Amino acid sequence: MRRVFFAACLFAIATASRSGAQESVRNPPASPSPHANPILSETAANGQPITTQIYADEASFDTEKRLGVFSGHVRVFDPRFNIQSDKLTVYIHKEEGEGLEKAIADGHVGVVREKPGENGAPPNRAIGLSEKAVYTSSDSNVVLTGSPRVQQGLDTHIATSPDTVMILNQEGHLTTHGPSRTEIRQEKSPSPSPSASVTPTPKPKPKRRKKR
Repeated sequence: MRRVFFAACLFAIATASRSGAQESVRNPPASPSPHANPILSETAANGQPITTQIYADEASFDTEKRLGVFSGHVRVFDPRFNIQSDKLTVYIHKEEGEGLEKAIADGHVGVVREKPGENGAPPNRAIGLSEKAVYTSSDSNVVLTGSPRVQQGLDTHIATSPDTVMILNQEGHLTTHGPSRTEIRQEKSPSPSPSASVTPTPKPKPKRRKKR
Protein backbone atom coordinates (compact mmCIF):
# COMPACT_ATOMS: atom_id res chain seq x y z
CA MET A 1 0.00 0.00 0.00
CA ARG A 2 1.57 3.22 -1.12
CA ARG A 3 1.83 5.94 1.47
CA VAL A 4 1.85 9.56 0.34
CA PHE A 5 3.20 12.68 1.99
CA PHE A 6 2.22 16.28 1.23
CA ALA A 7 3.16 19.44 3.12
CA ALA A 8 0.46 21.99 3.79
CA CYS A 9 2.02 25.00 2.12
CA LEU A 10 2.59 26.02 -1.51
CA PHE A 11 5.43 28.33 -0.60
CA ALA A 12 7.16 25.48 1.18
CA ILE A 13 6.88 23.22 -1.83
CA ALA A 14 8.49 25.82 -4.06
CA THR A 15 11.25 26.51 -1.52
CA ALA A 16 12.03 22.84 -0.97
CA SER A 17 12.11 22.09 -4.68
CA ARG A 18 14.76 24.79 -5.17
CA SER A 19 16.95 23.99 -2.18
CA GLY A 20 16.29 20.29 -1.67
CA ALA A 21 16.38 20.92 2.06
CA GLN A 22 14.95 18.37 4.42
CA GLU A 23 13.87 19.12 7.96
CA SER A 24 13.58 16.63 10.79
CA VAL A 25 10.05 15.82 11.86
CA ARG A 26 8.78 15.67 15.38
CA ASN A 27 7.32 12.29 16.39
CA PRO A 28 7.72 10.50 13.05
CA PRO A 29 5.68 7.32 12.44
CA ALA A 30 7.30 3.97 13.12
CA SER A 31 7.49 3.06 9.41
CA PRO A 32 7.59 6.24 7.32
CA SER A 33 7.21 5.99 3.56
CA PRO A 34 10.50 6.12 1.65
CA HIS A 35 8.80 8.70 -0.60
CA ALA A 36 7.95 11.01 2.33
CA ASN A 37 10.18 14.09 2.26
CA PRO A 38 9.67 16.54 5.16
CA ILE A 39 9.09 20.05 3.80
CA LEU A 40 9.28 23.34 5.69
CA SER A 41 5.73 24.63 5.88
CA GLU A 42 5.80 27.81 7.94
CA THR A 43 7.64 29.72 10.65
CA ALA A 44 6.53 30.05 14.27
CA ALA A 45 6.41 33.32 16.18
CA ASN A 46 9.80 32.54 17.73
CA GLY A 47 11.34 32.19 14.27
CA GLN A 48 11.63 28.41 14.43
CA PRO A 49 10.38 26.38 11.44
CA ILE A 50 7.18 24.36 11.79
CA THR A 51 7.04 21.15 9.79
CA THR A 52 3.75 19.37 9.14
CA GLN A 53 3.74 15.79 7.88
CA ILE A 54 0.60 14.10 6.57
CA TYR A 55 0.57 10.37 5.84
CA ALA A 56 -2.36 8.73 4.00
CA ASP A 57 -3.22 5.96 1.57
CA GLU A 58 -4.52 8.40 -1.05
CA ALA A 59 -3.97 12.14 -1.56
CA SER A 60 -4.76 14.89 -4.04
CA PHE A 61 -3.69 18.54 -4.09
CA ASP A 62 -5.27 21.43 -6.02
CA THR A 63 -2.70 24.23 -6.32
CA GLU A 64 -5.21 26.74 -7.69
CA LYS A 65 -7.69 26.25 -4.86
CA ARG A 66 -4.87 25.72 -2.36
CA LEU A 67 -6.68 22.62 -1.15
CA GLY A 68 -5.42 19.18 -0.17
CA VAL A 69 -7.54 16.07 0.42
CA PHE A 70 -6.14 12.95 2.11
CA SER A 71 -7.95 9.68 2.80
CA GLY A 72 -7.26 6.27 4.29
CA HIS A 73 -5.38 5.84 7.58
CA VAL A 74 -4.58 9.54 7.78
CA ARG A 75 -1.97 10.59 10.33
CA VAL A 76 -0.79 14.14 10.93
CA PHE A 77 2.39 15.01 12.84
CA ASP A 78 2.74 18.66 13.78
CA PRO A 79 4.38 20.38 16.79
CA ARG A 80 0.99 21.92 17.62
CA PHE A 81 -1.07 18.74 17.46
CA ASN A 82 -1.20 15.14 16.25
CA ILE A 83 -4.28 13.85 14.41
CA GLN A 84 -5.49 10.56 13.01
CA SER A 85 -8.68 10.14 10.97
CA ASP A 86 -10.27 8.48 7.96
CA LYS A 87 -10.15 11.68 5.88
CA LEU A 88 -8.42 15.05 6.10
CA THR A 89 -8.98 18.27 4.16
CA VAL A 90 -6.41 21.06 4.47
CA TYR A 91 -6.71 24.68 3.35
CA ILE A 92 -3.66 26.85 2.69
CA HIS A 93 -3.38 30.61 3.25
CA LYS A 94 -3.47 32.54 -0.01
CA GLU A 95 -0.49 34.65 1.02
CA GLU A 96 2.81 32.88 0.47
CA GLY A 97 4.52 31.77 3.62
CA GLU A 98 1.37 31.87 5.74
CA GLY A 99 1.15 28.08 5.88
CA LEU A 100 -1.81 26.05 7.11
CA GLU A 101 -5.07 27.97 7.43
CA LYS A 102 -7.51 25.21 8.39
CA ALA A 103 -7.58 21.42 8.70
CA ILE A 104 -10.78 19.35 8.84
CA ALA A 105 -10.58 15.72 9.99
CA ASP A 106 -13.52 13.34 9.48
CA GLY A 107 -14.22 9.81 10.68
CA HIS A 108 -12.81 8.08 13.76
CA VAL A 109 -10.89 11.18 14.76
CA GLY A 110 -8.23 11.17 17.45
CA VAL A 111 -6.45 14.38 18.50
CA VAL A 112 -3.54 14.86 20.88
CA ARG A 113 -2.48 18.27 22.17
CA GLU A 114 0.43 18.50 24.56
CA LYS A 115 1.91 21.36 26.54
CA PRO A 116 5.30 20.97 28.26
CA GLY A 117 5.15 20.87 32.02
CA GLU A 118 6.67 23.59 34.15
CA ASN A 119 9.78 23.07 36.33
CA GLY A 120 10.31 19.52 35.12
CA ALA A 121 6.70 18.44 35.63
CA PRO A 122 5.14 15.92 33.22
CA PRO A 123 3.56 17.44 30.09
CA ASN A 124 -0.09 18.47 30.13
CA ARG A 125 -1.68 16.15 27.58
CA ALA A 126 -5.25 16.22 26.26
CA ILE A 127 -6.60 13.39 24.09
CA GLY A 128 -9.80 13.97 22.15
CA LEU A 129 -12.00 11.48 20.31
CA SER A 130 -14.84 12.47 17.98
CA GLU A 131 -16.32 12.03 14.52
CA LYS A 132 -15.06 15.40 13.32
CA ALA A 133 -12.35 17.89 14.30
CA VAL A 134 -11.53 21.31 12.87
CA TYR A 135 -8.23 23.11 13.50
CA THR A 136 -8.07 26.83 12.69
CA SER A 137 -4.71 28.61 12.70
CA SER A 138 -6.22 32.03 13.47
CA ASP A 139 -7.06 30.99 17.06
CA SER A 140 -5.14 27.66 17.25
CA ASN A 141 -8.30 25.94 18.52
CA VAL A 142 -9.35 22.38 17.76
CA VAL A 143 -13.15 22.04 17.70
CA LEU A 144 -14.49 18.51 18.28
CA THR A 145 -18.02 17.55 17.21
CA GLY A 146 -19.94 14.31 16.84
CA SER A 147 -20.24 12.84 20.37
CA PRO A 148 -16.79 14.06 21.46
CA ARG A 149 -14.91 12.99 24.56
CA VAL A 150 -11.67 14.37 25.98
CA GLN A 151 -9.31 12.83 28.51
CA GLN A 152 -7.04 15.10 30.55
CA GLY A 153 -4.94 13.28 33.08
CA LEU A 154 -7.28 11.19 35.23
CA ASP A 155 -10.37 13.19 34.20
CA THR A 156 -12.59 12.29 31.24
CA HIS A 157 -15.19 14.65 29.77
CA ILE A 158 -17.91 12.85 27.80
CA ALA A 159 -20.62 14.44 25.66
CA THR A 160 -24.11 13.23 26.56
CA SER A 161 -25.62 14.72 23.41
CA PRO A 162 -24.47 14.35 19.79
CA ASP A 163 -24.79 18.14 19.48
CA THR A 164 -22.26 18.88 22.24
CA VAL A 165 -19.15 20.76 21.09
CA MET A 166 -15.76 20.58 22.82
CA ILE A 167 -12.95 23.05 22.13
CA LEU A 168 -9.27 22.38 22.92
CA ASN A 169 -7.10 25.48 22.84
CA GLN A 170 -3.35 25.70 22.34
CA GLU A 171 -2.71 25.53 26.09
CA GLY A 172 -4.66 22.27 26.40
CA HIS A 173 -7.62 23.92 28.14
CA LEU A 174 -11.05 22.46 27.38
CA THR A 175 -14.32 24.35 26.89
CA THR A 176 -17.58 22.43 26.48
CA HIS A 177 -20.80 23.74 24.94
CA GLY A 178 -23.74 21.42 25.53
CA PRO A 179 -24.63 18.53 27.87
CA SER A 180 -21.72 16.46 29.11
CA ARG A 181 -20.59 14.20 31.92
CA THR A 182 -17.25 14.46 33.73
CA GLU A 183 -15.63 11.42 35.31
CA ILE A 184 -12.98 12.18 37.93
CA ARG A 185 -10.79 9.28 38.99
CA GLN A 186 -8.54 9.32 42.02
CA GLU A 187 -5.42 7.26 42.40
CA LYS A 188 -5.23 5.08 45.47
CA SER A 189 -3.03 6.39 48.24
CA PRO A 190 0.16 4.34 48.60
CA SER A 191 0.22 1.90 51.51
CA PRO A 192 2.45 3.02 54.39
CA SER A 193 5.82 1.30 54.49
CA PRO A 194 6.58 -1.02 57.42
CA SER A 195 9.21 1.41 58.70
CA ALA A 196 6.63 4.16 58.83
CA SER A 197 4.11 2.11 60.79
CA VAL A 198 3.66 2.92 64.46
CA THR A 199 3.97 0.06 66.92
CA PRO A 200 1.38 0.39 69.69
CA THR A 201 2.73 0.58 73.24
CA PRO A 202 1.85 -2.61 75.12
CA LYS A 203 -0.47 -2.14 78.06
CA PRO A 204 0.95 -3.08 81.47
CA LYS A 205 -0.29 -6.40 82.83
CA PRO A 206 -2.43 -6.14 86.00
CA LYS A 207 -0.68 -7.27 89.21
CA ARG A 208 -1.93 -10.50 90.69
CA ARG A 209 -2.84 -10.44 94.35
CA LYS A 210 -0.94 -12.90 96.53
CA LYS A 211 -3.00 -15.54 98.35
CA ARG A 212 -2.68 -15.65 102.10
